[in-house]
Amino acid sequence: MLQNSPFNLGDHSAYLSWRADKLANYPICLEEIIVPVKNPHQLSDDEKQQLADCIRRCNMAIYRVTDSHIDIINKNVLADIGKQFGLHNLDNNLHADEDAISSLSVSRDDSKKAYIPYTNKPIAWHTDGYYNTGESQIRAMLLHCARPAEEGGENQLIDHEMVYMMLRDRDPGFVRTLSETDVMGIPENIENGKKIRDAVTGPVFSTDAQGHLHMRYTARTRSIFWKDTAEVKAAREALEDILKTKSYYHFEGKLQAGDGLICNNVLHTRKRFNEDSQRLLFRGRYFDRIQLPPLIKADNSN
Repeated sequence: MLQNSPFNLGDHSAYLSWRADKLANYPICLEEIIVPVKNPHQLSDDEKQQLADCIRRCNMAIYRVTDSHIDIINKNVLADIGKQFGLHNLDNNLHADEDAISSLSVSRDDSKKAYIPYTNKPIAWHTDGYYNTGESQIRAMLLHCARPAEEGGENQLIDHEMVYMMLRDRDPGFVRTLSETDVMGIPENIENGKKIRDAVTGPVFSTDAQGHLHMRYTARTRSIFWKDTAEVKAAREALEDILKTKSYYHFEGKLQAGDGLICNNVLHTRKRFNEDSQRLLFRGRYFDRIQLPPLIKADNSN
């Protein structure tokens, strides 16, 4: 853990300073982080700065393609947005397409139907790649909507840093417990007698080499195991209560055709939608964290 880090439980002063700045600049609604963009393949400097400003404030932004000549049913939209923010290293996860970008739709393929993103079922609070090993954590994630569901399919979103803050404000011990390296585990994945993935155990909260906060979490109750202690039970219950209790920091909305979410793997959900829906979203999971352009300071010389 870096010294002078707001995520160091031993540095209360750094935490209070970061907390005050975070709250002072936090967006008050989803609409505040929606940025219209004309050409997602080549963002203007102003568009990129607006998206970067949203990401600095809450670790996420939503771009909205406004040029009707842009082919939004094209995965290059997602890939090119990512590249402009330093995202290059895609996680070629199970059932991703050959280009490592996943096409999320209701699948008739039996091998995919076992995985909820390829169904119309609701998905509870989670970060992407919570079953990845420590060396291959998902630091950033993009979702691009090619076709929305006619009804349903909305997402809830919350910045993992805000969840950390609310949990630490309740009791720093909760954060300490959820930072233990053996607190949350995912059993091995076996399909048709073949091991697809080893069991994975790790923390909920951690920091990377640059001191950025990372979170791996799922609210699912199947195919997951938690360390069996009273402290873990109390911390889990507090975290679950924060996630289920609506606050100013919980956003909810529905990506429309041409919309996309770019984020540092924030917590999110998905509501159920019609099984016959033609809903199609592209998803990119990255080992990189979003790289933001330098802040442009206002000229006060006049």
